[in-house]
Amino acid sequence: MGFTEAISSAFRQYVNFSGRARRSEFWYFYLFNVIMSVIINILTFVVPAFAIVGGIYSLAVMLPSLALAWRRMHDIGRSGAWNLISLVPLVGWILVLVWYCKDSEYAENKYGPALKR
Repeated sequence: MGFTEAISSAFRQYVNFSGRARRSEFWYFYLFNVIMSVIINILTFVVPAFAIVGGIYSLAVMLPSLALAWRRMHDIGRSGAWNLISLVPLVGWILVLVWYCKDSEYAENKYGPALKR
């Protein structure tokens, strides 16, 4: 899955918490969010009133990011609720990061058919 395809897929499925999301889709969307955040922060430094746009952007990508992270966990065979372990100080976010980097399950699992063959 390419960069633009991953972004459009994430926004098309912004409230879809079922199914699976490939690793490339997750990381391309994450890269897109980092790039947009850097651009918004630079513009906010130049024009402080632009901070409102940053807040609106953050709200706009919150639900798609959560849904994508949920589906990413499904892709490795875990319940999306495992994302909540990232709230555990120090250890939680490291464990979730390792799971996000893990390769997809090649077989069909209870969350849907394999996306990668």
